[in-house]
Amino acid sequence: MIRHRRTASVAAALALGAVATAVLGFAAPASAHVSVNPQEATQGGYGRFAFRVPNESDTASTTKVEVVLPENAPVGSVSTMPVPGWTVAVEKRKVDPPVEVHGSQLTEVVSKLTWTAAGDAGVKPGQFQEFPISLGPLPQVETMVFKTLQTYSDGNVQRWIEEPTPGGEEPESPAPVLTLTAASPSAAPTGAATPQAADADDDDADSAGVATGLAVAGLVAGVGGLLLGGLAFSRTRRTPTS
Repeated sequence: MIRHRRTASVAAALALGAVATAVLGFAAPASAHVSVNPQEATQGGYGRFAFRVPNESDTASTTKVEVVLPENAPVGSVSTMPVPGWTVAVEKRKVDPPVEVHGSQLTEVVSKLTWTAAGDAGVKPGQFQEFPISLGPLPQVETMVFKTLQTYSDGNVQRWIEEPTPGGEEPESPAPVLTLTAASPSAAPTGAATPQAADADDDDADSAGVATGLAVAGLVAGVGGLLLGGLAFSRTRRTPTS
């Protein structure tokens, strides 16, 4: 009987594992590709983003990464963060109408960023490298597609340039995509407490004070009980037996 129960338990566990594998895809991880992190931001804001570049070659290193900023979504302020062992070249293009940044009208924006490895600093097999940038103000569009070229030391070039299709499967060589959401006009400033939150905090503080008071009262009562018990025991020992 016990053997049957154990067999049933093992079978049930195997079945659950198969379902998890089928639903979540644990058994077959997707091939790594160039991505931008984070993948979501707010329109009109500024943000720090990093292009994460994994090396998919077994023998060659990644020596150059070219990222093209989308023409339909110009960004006025683009700056890069130094990456040890890499140099970055910035290309610009004219825009009409101009892009406004802090009251200034810019007629030229960054169009392409190219990182090149110096010496032995390339991304080696089994490794990845991140290339951080700062962008803003982010344009009033739903998505920004960053077409990217990844060049290897053996001359091969991986073109991450395929744009996603709504409702379709992920392309074989997808371009990094940043999703932009509209800013909420009624959003409370960061760190500001709403009246409901303040009331909840007051209620929590009152509850904590009551609990602390009860705990102290219980402790005092317990100590008093011990003292009274000790005195009673002492009197009993002093009273002569008849």
